[in-house]
Amino acid sequence: MSRDARVVATWPLTELARTRLQDVAAHVDDVSASRPDRAELAALLREADALITFPLTARLDSEMLRDAKRLKVVATVAVGYDNIDLLVCGERGIKVGNTPGVIADATADIGFALLLATMRRIVSGVDFIRAGRWERGEMHPYGNDLARKTLGIFGMGTIGFALAQRARAAKMEIVYHNRHPRTEIPDSFARYVSFEELLASADAVAVTAPLTPQTRGIFDERAFAAMKPDAYFVNVARGGLVKTDALYAALRDGKLAYAGLDVTDPEPLPLSHPLWSLPNLVVTPHMGTSTPETRDEMLQLAVSNVIAGLRGEPLPAEVRLG
Repeated sequence: MSRDARVVATWPLTELARTRLQDVAAHVDDVSASRPDRAELAALLREADALITFPLTARLDSEMLRDAKRLKVVATVAVGYDNIDLLVCGERGIKVGNTPGVIADATADIGFALLLATMRRIVSGVDFIRAGRWERGEMHPYGNDLARKTLGIFGMGTIGFALAQRARAAKMEIVYHNRHPRTEIPDSFARYVSFEELLASADAVAVTAPLTPQTRGIFDERAFAAMKPDAYFVNVARGGLVKTDALYAALRDGKLAYAGLDVTDPEPLPLSHPLWSLPNLVVTPHMGTSTPETRDEMLQLAVSNVIAGLRGEPLPAEVRLG
């Protein structure tokens, strides 16, 4: 390992993160405040040995990495890595790390909050009061109980499992769909079903799966048509798993009761988008991991990935093709 290494960070570094990186790199450049565009980031990568990034920065593809001859490791401060071309990185010998595990509880909290907000009409209730309707003696909006309802979780990873734990505490039944069943999870806790059965049987569907070529747009017109007409839909994964126009039509036409989204496509969702015209929608600004504790854990894991990569050691949380 060369002590002359250079680390570029498009995610803001804390004092602890910078101190840890300076043990393995002579130059640590935090460029988060300047928000470099695609060309500026490509220029920075020409001299970089490591990059700390996050999904909303420029896509790391063959063009971006063409002149990044020294780059050894890319660490994203996220679980999702859909902005990183893993095939190109693999061909160039660039290791890629992400931050799974540490975000599970915080993201599951937001997922469960959106379940409550939609199924119990919490935001509608707040709007009802602000419009003066409670004061006028009008009947407030009714929602639905969570108890004895079935929650379908698409993607039973660490986030999905943490969400299932919260839903079980609310006396919900759980079904889930993954590429493969999780044999360590008993049917008494959560039952593995096909994607089609999940759609047909769930009173609420929560999306916690990664965005991949196989999952992109999987929640389309046919998927929403296969769900119960009074079902609820929550997405805390990536907006790209959902065809937004199809979701809009399902909510508009009463094929879904309500949706709660922490992620959208496009993101941010423009205020001119027709989704905002719907009364049966709650959107939060991709805040699943937005707590100081979780964001710090994510950054420290990203730093650990960089340190390991510069030392030629296995990354604590390495992303591999397949």
